[in-house]
Amino acid sequence: MKIALDAMGGDFAPEETVKGAILAAKEKNIEVLLVGDKGILTDMLKQYGGNDLPIRVIHAAQQIEMGEHPVKAVRTKKDSSLVVGANLVKQKEAAALVSAGSTGAAMAASLFNIGRIKGIERPAIGTMIPTLKGPLLLLDAGANTDCRPKHLKQFAVMGSIYSQEMFGLSNPRVGLLNIGEEETKGNELTIEAYKILSETPVNFVGNIEARDILKGDVDVLVCDGFIGNVVLKYTEGLASALFAMIKEEITSTFVSKIAAGILKPRFKALKNRLDYSEYGGAPLLGIDGVTIISHGSSDAKAIKNALAVAFDIAEKEIPEKIKKQLNIEDGGE
Repeated sequence: MKIALDAMGGDFAPEETVKGAILAAKEKNIEVLLVGDKGILTDMLKQYGGNDLPIRVIHAAQQIEMGEHPVKAVRTKKDSSLVVGANLVKQKEAAALVSAGSTGAAMAASLFNIGRIKGIERPAIGTMIPTLKGPLLLLDAGANTDCRPKHLKQFAVMGSIYSQEMFGLSNPRVGLLNIGEEETKGNELTIEAYKILSETPVNFVGNIEARDILKGDVDVLVCDGFIGNVVLKYTEGLASALFAMIKEEITSTFVSKIAAGILKPRFKALKNRLDYSEYGGAPLLGIDGVTIISHGSSDAKAIKNALAVAFDIAEKEIPEKIKKQLNIEDGGE
């Protein structure tokens, strides 16, 4: 199974993407199609010892920059690493696409070149958030700033299937992010979405307030992409701020420094639980294929994990299972 990697996308590309591909090939035995400038990538593979690994370079002469208009860039830069990578998935030459480049461009390339699953109006970005009881899947995390209740229903169905297949949960608990627990709380979107989700064949457990997200009482949390992205960015910032505060406090006195040395392994373990790179990237659920959108500042470790997630999603055929579930709901087989 081959995974296409947009080698030119990301703050630290192509060096970190090449290193990540090498790690994935070595540690996970994943065959990687490295898409980008052939001359640069070939030299880097040689430099970092990747020549004898299952990594093949696919030339793409153009690159989509972070500041470009996503739709315009995808439509005009047909030979960009991102568009070429998406076409490899469309043509079944690759089972998935991974990119740490522009999120908007990755979404546009996936929609235009790979296409949507029939029955899904709005593909959603699913992001893992660490909680006290394990990871929670939040969607949408930024693909759709404005949503209708039926879109949140589709997010709930896709999120349930993803959690079942990826984490082995037999009946994932689905929550609706809202400002109160009562079904009458919220705006028009959440009030109507509550009614629809209550009638949807998922394990809907009701509204979840923002203060309760990290308790881990649900496995899937749905909301519109505007709110989801705010939650995601806030939790990332909160984790960084907390570690900075802890470091400041434990290094303030001689005694606390000694205690910090004893607790260092536990602090490291906690940091790993909150590290986005451990999850690799966010799946774009709802497209007729597999796209993983990685953090723009992804290092080699994050790229390696993103490739591993892409491989697992493709191997478990999650897009096909989403299609099957939608077919059943529509009265098909």
